[in-house]
Amino acid sequence: MTWNLWIRRLHRWLSMAFTILAVANIVALAAQVQAPWLGFLALVPLIPLLATGLYLFALPYLAKGPARA
Repeated sequence: MTWNLWIRRLHRWLSMAFTILAVANIVALAAQVQAPWLGFLALVPLIPLLATGLYLFALPYLAKGPARA
């Protein structure tokens, strides 16, 4: 399996983890539970999610190479 597929798979799993943690944070806020660590815990997958997302966004532009005049 190539690196691109591994990064895409990692990005999908990170997005699922972030979604679950964000929903848990919203539920905790609605229930008025004082758990600030839960809000910070949702930020943990966000940084690698940003990195993999930027890589996947740039991938088609990097694959094209220089433009021909």
